Amino acid sequence: MLNLLVAFADDVSALNIFRYITFRTGGALITSALIVFIFGPSIIDSLRIRQGKGQPIRADGPQTHFKKAGTPTMGGLMILSGIIVSTLLWTNFASIYVWVVLFVMIGFGAIGFYDDYLKVTKQSHLGFSGKSRLACEFVIAAIAAYVIMRNGQAPFSSSLTFPFVKDLLLNLGWFFIPFACVVIVGAGNAVNLTDGLDGLAIVPVMIAAGSFGLIAYLSGNAVFADYLQIHFVPGTGELAVVLGAVIGAGLGFLWFNAPPAAIFMGDTGSLALGGLIGTIAVATKHEIVLAIIGGLFVMEALSVIIQVGFFKMTGKRVFLMAPIHHHFEKLGWSESQVVIRFWIIAMILALIGLSSLKLR
Repeated sequence: MLNLLVAFADDVSALNIFRYITFRTGGALITSALIVFIFGPSIIDSLRIRQGKGQPIRADGPQTHFKKAGTPTMGGLMILSGIIVSTLLWTNFASIYVWVVLFVMIGFGAIGFYDDYLKVTKQSHLGFSGKSRLACEFVIAAIAAYVIMRNGQAPFSSSLTFPFVKDLLLNLGWFFIPFACVVIVGAGNAVNLTDGLDGLAIVPVMIAAGSFGLIAYLSGNAVFADYLQIHFVPGTGELAVVLGAVIGAGLGFLWFNAPPAAIFMGDTGSLALGGLIGTIAVATKHEIVLAIIGGLFVMEALSVIIQVGFFKMTGKRVFLMAPIHHHFEKLGWSESQVVIRFWIIAMILALIGLSSLKLR
């Protein structure tokens, strides 16, 4: 559709607007939001009928969570549908990065869907085997990392850049692929761990998407990249359109996920969205900035790693419950207090990460 409209732009000047990434980003945002708003209720009804008891609630979790029993999961299907359709309508597929990002998103989404399916059908938290799941994620991430590295200009394509320093590059060579895999898989699972309260994960995901939308647009524009003294990565500008679709789908999903949630995102959505953002961070050469902008996700993942590691070594726990958002619930914070305060943290971290664009 986009290529057809642009083809007539020379004859119909009004169609020139479809050449602009900023316009198409806005179009993608509105389109994906409308798709989720319109089809969301029917998807929720369908999932509720098919899932019966819905997502199983952790027996050792906060008591307030038991009232959520029966809420359907796999809400990520709504989000991914909005993103895919909107991306197909508004994105220029000449950019290889769009294909790579969609590949990771759909691949991680499929893994998450299978995990959700097992949990719902077995009514257990023991879904897809952890080792098998990680193995599948690393295979998908490795393919994406290889394509990104091979389609860039060597040695920059295999190098690690550093925020706040304009000229420092560390060429990782072929080690770039395992490094990128850790970033992509780590991002996917970090978002997955964050998704434990109504609205907790989707808003920080939208904040990260907005931040990386700006980074992708600037990194893909030679003039802006030179002015800000950031590294120019041709073709990444189109990723801003994809991220616009993420924000729109996220807004639509939040309408139904706001407390009390009518549907949960599930691993279907959290793994896919985390993997998408991680892949874009690798493509735009802002992997370290991802750790800042996505600092909330890092905090959630670290809380689980620390809890498990410390318990294995000492038999004691550092937190009342992990991930850390449950720790604060156990301390007496209400669910809305945890969610809103974590949103504030995510916004502050995003602003710090974006400051790296100018402080060089």
